[in-house]
Amino acid sequence: MNEDLVKKVRAAASATWWVVLIGFIWMTVGYLIWLAFIHGRPAWLLDLYGGADLDWGDYQIVALVFFGLLKLGLFALVGAAIWLTLFARRLRRPG
Repeated sequence: MNEDLVKKVRAAASATWWVVLIGFIWMTVGYLIWLAFIHGRPAWLLDLYGGADLDWGDYQIVALVFFGLLKLGLFALVGAAIWLTLFARRLRRPG
């Protein structure tokens, strides 16, 4: 097989795994910050998100939907990374 293609697929797999790792770390830090806000319930945060029309239940729903969509995106990236890794191994194998 073309060695240049194998190198590019391996590089794409490696880059995808790094994106997944950085995304997971970012999501974990963001979730911990969100938990701190939920525990402290600062009044300025509700003003930042819309003022008097928003309560803490609405804020929790918005945050949970955000983190749920982020997890779905990371799950798709994990699938792509696994596929690229297996594809690179298959390309490298002789025969």
